[in-house]
Amino acid sequence: MLNRIILMGRLTRDPELRRTGSGTAVTSFSLAVDRDFKSQSGEKETDFIDIVAWRNTAEFVSKYFTKGRMAVVEGRLQIRDWTDKDGGKRRSAEVVADNVYFGDSKRDGGDNSGYNPRLCSRPRFPQRRSQQFQRQRL
Repeated sequence: MLNRIILMGRLTRDPELRRTGSGTAVTSFSLAVDRDFKSQSGEKETDFIDIVAWRNTAEFVSKYFTKGRMAVVEGRLQIRDWTDKDGGKRRSAEVVADNVYFGDSKRDGGDNSGYNPRLCSRPRFPQRRSQQFQRQRL
């Protein structure tokens, strides 16, 4: 089965960093993602998508992203059932972010002071061995 989603949009609010009872970092934010097509009235439509990030990704987002900043989010769609304060059953859809990247440059999106690319959550791809190393093994 496959549950993978990639979104690109602007943060609608500053990320909120919280900690669970065991100290695990969790950040929630929302992305405004423009649709590729216009409505019948000729206007662009926008979807507002809730995102949640955990651990290092949560800390990275809360430190370097602010409202209006363009972000690329890679993750999975999660549907949660919950009960509101009045006892009503509710259902929410959100994206659980595995990786979050800058979608704009420092000039376009504001200040990146203190940005360290090593802290950026990146996908892990197997590294190819250099040709020199391969020759040494032969």
